[in-house]
Amino acid sequence: MLPSLFISHGSPMLALTPGPAHDFLREFGATLSPKAIVVVSAHWASERLLVSTSERPETIHDFGGFPRALFECQYPAPGDPELALKLARKLNAVPLERGLDHGAWVPLSLMFPAADVPVVSLSLPVTWSNQDLVELGATLAELRSEGVLVIGSGSLTHNLAEMQAQGTPMPAWVGEFSDWIFDKLTSGERDALLAWETAPQARRNHPTPEHFQPLLVALGAGDEASRLHHSVEHGVLTMDLYAFA
Repeated sequence: MLPSLFISHGSPMLALTPGPAHDFLREFGATLSPKAIVVVSAHWASERLLVSTSERPETIHDFGGFPRALFECQYPAPGDPELALKLARKLNAVPLERGLDHGAWVPLSLMFPAADVPVVSLSLPVTWSNQDLVELGATLAELRSEGVLVIGSGSLTHNLAEMQAQGTPMPAWVGEFSDWIFDKLTSGERDALLAWETAPQARRNHPTPEHFQPLLVALGAGDEASRLHHSVEHGVLTMDLYAFA
């Protein structure tokens, strides 16, 4: 059975720039053969749960100030309207048509470069409680036995105001939070994770919660956690990837 995944997608330049996270996603994707993908991205925030029924989701370039080559990137993966409508009924989600934001297409373009795996986007209901988000993941868990890969795409740490030059060592306050999350995930302390805002340096690493919340969905969709990748970009973006078996 496929795991559920939490992927730290970092800067949109991850799509084009070789490095530890870029290279890992390319290699890791080659080990997976999902029939479809359901992705919850930090960049589709909503109050109510939404699901995209697009048959051919457009590639959304929801960023600015990057090289032209990044805006020329296209990820023409098909959608899966049938799966999307099934999820809409099961989750009481609102169906609508929407493309793939960079939290979805950037990591997927590395993992599945042929763009031949159908992708369904679920919105991130940012007003939901941590417990609600875990329960959303638990409802998605049954998809894993059907060959569907469940992904939460965010960032383990995400304070863009404190970004450093690429290659800058990770500050202690980033490591303190990342290590706490690692300890709680790998020891199965879910109650602590439901109060992740009280973790050391949580507010500094996440001035807003939307890049951490997809981890809670992935957590709910699986059980035992393992960290498959750890690296840091721009000093403060921890690019960790967790799998939940």
